[in-house]
Amino acid sequence: MKVKVSKEATEELIEAAAWYELELPGLGEQLINAFELATATLAEPNPPLVPAIGKAAKLGAKRLILQRFPFSIVTIANNQVITVIAFAHHSRKPGYWRSRLTPP
Repeated sequence: MKVKVSKEATEELIEAAAWYELELPGLGEQLINAFELATATLAEPNPPLVPAIGKAAKLGAKRLILQRFPFSIVTIANNQVITVIAFAHHSRKPGYWRSRLTPP
């Protein structure tokens, strides 16, 4: 499948990477690398996605949980394209990205 990353998700990644980079030089780059590896995994057959919770799950949202960092890549699939709609921290503003979902 083809993978697209939304503008909002890209901005979230950049903001998170900048924060990590300030905490420890090189860690921001490692976060970006983890994101890129995870998005490459999305293009493979049967990526390890877990359903979102509640109404978001009913609309088809799924998550790919990063292994090293406390983030999920939130996705929605339509017409052979997986779109990353959010790069969501696990403990900040749960579900803030739900407004980005549109019913298929």
